[in-house]
Parts: sequence; structure tokens; C-alpha cells
Amino acid sequence: MSEKKTSAWSPSLRELDRRALRRKLNRKQSLIAAVSSVLVLGTLTIILVTSPGWEVVKATFFDIEYGKEVFPTVAKGLWINLQLTFFGGIAIGIIAMGLALLRTTKSPALTPFRFLATAYVDIFRGAPLILIILLVGFGVPALRLQGISSNVIVLGTIAVVLTYSAYVAEVIRSGILSIHPSQRAAARSLGLTSGQTMRFVVLPQALRRVVPPLLNDFVSLLKDTGLVSILGVTDAVRAAQINASRTFNYTPYVVAAILFLLITIPMTRYTDRAIRQRTQAQNSEGAI
Repeated sequence: MSEKKTSAWSPSLRELDRRALRRKLNRKQSLIAAVSSVLVLGTLTIILVTSPGWEVVKATFFDIEYGKEVFPTVAKGLWINLQLTFFGGIAIGIIAMGLALLRTTKSPALTPFRFLATAYVDIFRGAPLILIILLVGFGVPALRLQGISSNVIVLGTIAVVLTYSAYVAEVIRSGILSIHPSQRAAARSLGLTSGQTMRFVVLPQALRRVVPPLLNDFVSLLKDTGLVSILGVTDAVRAAQINASRTFNYTPYVVAAILFLLITIPMTRYTDRAIRQRTQAQNSEGAI
């Protein structure tokens, strides 16, 4: 007996009606969003450009020709910020991982180190970053220690690393603590040691869970590297300050802000996407 060929599935009339209704609602919502955005943004723009001091603000903050003139200097300073972020990020990751492991260990022999790690995190999370930069930048050279660099870039990077290591350590620790104890028990029942369990079972899951907050910290790190300018580092902020003080025109600050935004906005959108994908995965499959 020959097999009957099954016909391809086609949606019912009710399903077609539902799809048409959803498309209609989407178009309506998009139209409302567009009209609302135009009205709000248009109103704000009109208020801005018709204000009595707009011409002065435009000449002082949005001088396009002066912006083109100072752009190479500010962009060169931004390269310093990117270097601080890259090398500081590597050091932060290493130190933060060590702190997180020390804070989560239950080994009696490591109890003193666990207390020291806790004190480190409490101190550098509680003190403002700008104070740490000032204390390290001016305090370390005053000690006149042999072999310790007095370069302001190095000292500024050290201060940022000290502070952000404490924040990132807590993020990693929260990821480690979020792993259910049954994961450790299962790994130990298979013959893995405590170190192997942490390395091959706990850490891979923990790090996947904390990728979005770590990306947020990385974005914040890039912005906060601008604070090292108070030590005299000629980064983007300092370069903008020098040019602004020379002409009393603050367009360089706007140029520096735009350069930072060109980097941080894509990173922020990528972070939002990672959070959204993580949430969807958890909703569809449960916590990993």
C-alpha cells in the first residue's frame, strides 16, 4: 500500500486573524512611540534653541571649528584611558579572582587570609575612588621606597586597580555563592578534589552568571580612569581641561564626552543584550 503524502501545515483562519491583529497592534504602538518621541524631543529642542542664552552656550560648548582643532589632542589622551582600562582590567581580574576565592574558602588554614581579604574589600569598597587616587598618587612617592615607581600613570592605575578589585571580587563571589551545593556534592561524589570542583564545576557556571555585571563594571572602569587626571596624567579629561583653560571655551569637554560615549554606549548595549539573553535562557530552561 503506498504511503499517503501528508499535506504541509497551514495556519487556521483564527490563527491568521490573530497574526493580523498582532501586526496591527504593533504598527499602532510603533506609531504612538514615534509621535511621542518626536513631540517630547522636539519640545526639548525648541526650548533649548529658543532660550535667551542659547547663542552663548552654543559658542562656548558647541564650537565645531574649535572642536575639530582640539580633537587630535583629546583623542590622544583617550588612548591613555584605553591603556589604563586594558592593563588595569587584567590586573583587576586576577586580584579579584583571588579575593573571591579567599572569601569563599572554608579551609581553616586560610582563615587569616580570609579575614584580610574581607578587610581589603570593606576598605576599598567603602572609600571613594578619588580619595584612593590621591592617597596613592601623593602618599606612595612620599614614602621614598626603593623600586617603587613614581610615575603618575602607574600610580593612578594602581589606585584604580585597588578599588575596582574589591567591587569585582564581590561580583565573582556572588556568582560562586549562587551555585547550588548539590553541584559541589555531585562533583565530590565523582572523586574530584575541592580544588578541582571549584575549577571545573563551580567557577565555569559562576562566571557565566556574572558576565553582565562584570561588563557593567568594565564600562564604569573606562569612565573612572578619567579621575587619574587629578594626578596630572594627560588623559582625555586632562587634555580637554588644558585646552579649555587656554581659551575659556568648554567645547573640549564636550569632545571628550562624545569620545567616551562612542565607546561606552556600544558596550552598554552589548551588556543589555547579554542580560536579556541570560534572562530568556533562565525563563525557558530554568537557572543554569
